[in-house]
Amino acid sequence: MADAAAGMLVIMDRGFPGVALWKAYTGTGAHLLIRARSSVAARPVTYLPDGTYLARMNLAGQKGAHPGGVLVRVIEYRVDGGEVVRLLTDLVDPVAYSAAELAGLYHSRWEAESAFRQIKTFQRGPAEVLRSGDPDLVRQEVWAHLVVHHCLTQVIIALADDNGIAPDRVSFVKVLKHARRSVVRQCTDTPTKIKEFLVMLAAKVRRKLDNGARRLREADRHLKRPDSKYSSKLSYRINTRDRRPTRRITAKVITLQPAIVQ
Repeated sequence: MADAAAGMLVIMDRGFPGVALWKAYTGTGAHLLIRARSSVAARPVTYLPDGTYLARMNLAGQKGAHPGGVLVRVIEYRVDGGEVVRLLTDLVDPVAYSAAELAGLYHSRWEAESAFRQIKTFQRGPAEVLRSGDPDLVRQEVWAHLVVHHCLTQVIIALADDNGIAPDRVSFVKVLKHARRSVVRQCTDTPTKIKEFLVMLAAKVRRKLDNGARRLREADRHLKRPDSKYSSKLSYRINTRDRRPTRRITAKVITLQPAIVQ
C-alpha cells in the first residue's frame, strides 16, 4: 500500500487536519492538500516569496516548538472575492509547487462527484442494485465495479496524454460503450492480447474525442435533513421540490491572499 500511495496528492475538506493523520499519509510517501480552520497552524514560522508561509501544526496542548508537531505550508486564497480559504500542504517548495496551481486543484476537487456518478449511474446502471445477497459477495461485486472503473480511467488518461488534452474532455460514456462492445465480441486472458485490445479500444475512442471548450456549469447544493425529528425511522431525504437544473456560469476567479509580514 505504501508503494501505491507514493507520489499521490490526497485532497481533503475542512475538519480532517491532524498530526496523526498527517504523519500516516506522508509516511507512505503521499502528499496532502487539506483545507483547515484559521486556528490550525496559525502562527507563521517562515514567510515564503510567493506570499505563503510555513507554520507548525501540533497536537492539542503542545507548545509551538514541540517536536511532535509537523511543519506545513499554508496557502490562502479567495474565490470571486469571497471568504478566505486556507490550505495546508507538505509541498513546501513555492517554485516547484505553485500556490495558484494548488489552489486551482483544491477548487476543482468536486470533480470526484463525477467519478461517483460514472460508477453508480453509467457503469452500474440507474436504479440498479447489487445482485449479491451475501456480505462477502457484495464486497466482491463492489470491488469488481471499482476495478473496472479504474481500468476505464486508465484508458481515458492514456488517451488524454496522447492527444494533449485534459482527461475530463474524454467522454466516460463513450469509453464505457466501446469497452462493453469489445468485451462481448472477444474475451482474452493473455497480456499480449489484452494490450492489443486496449490499443484497439483507444483507436476507436480517439475518433470521437471532444477537445472543445468545456462548458462551466453549476448546481445548487442540497443538504440531507430528516423529514421529522419524531420519525420512528431515520430516513434522510433531499428536498427536490425547489431543485433547479445545472446552469451555465462564468469562470471563477481565484485570487491568492498573500501573508501579511509583521
